[in-house]
Amino acid sequence: MFAQFLTPAYLPFAVTFAVMIGIGLIEAVGLGLGQLDLDTGVGADADGAGGVLDWLGLGGELPILIWLTSLLGCVTIAGIALQQGATALTGAPLAWGWALAGALVAGALLNTLAANGLARVMPGYETTVIHIDELLRGHGTILEGTARRGMPARAKVIDRHGQAHVVMVEPHDDGDAIAAGETALLVRREGKIFFALPDRGSIFTPL
Repeated sequence: MFAQFLTPAYLPFAVTFAVMIGIGLIEAVGLGLGQLDLDTGVGADADGAGGVLDWLGLGGELPILIWLTSLLGCVTIAGIALQQGATALTGAPLAWGWALAGALVAGALLNTLAANGLARVMPGYETTVIHIDELLRGHGTILEGTARRGMPARAKVIDRHGQAHVVMVEPHDDGDAIAAGETALLVRREGKIFFALPDRGSIFTPL
């Protein structure tokens, strides 16, 4: 059976099987790649987009690499079944191109059921990606130098998920300066520059 799996008629499915195993091993060793926030490129509010994502099995917030692993497995199973069926009926498997085309269609249909089932049994998937404007009203700590108007300095801001972000900060008021180690409240943003009010002596100083 293994030798048959490496023949040209079965080779596409040997490749899909190998890629599936590779992705599975990466996830198994705990690299966390299955939890990456990968954008599908289609907004859920677009006309018909929600239905397409649901049909593909991506509507249930299933991590993309787990969905891909499931799809590869379904294509592999469908391809082997198709070639075995063709051999039983005609005495020979289909040409690999025809077999791959049929397996892709059948695998996609099968994966719709598999992915939706996985999405129901997996723990809830929560993203930690934020929009840059969510850093506003947060407190940043100047890392080095002194922030002055027209002379931004690097500052570290902790978001609501506890993740650190490094942004460029200038004082909101012309006469202010924020030295390294001091904190400031981010009040507005223009492009990549945040403008902040120093915490010292202000009503915004945290209790």
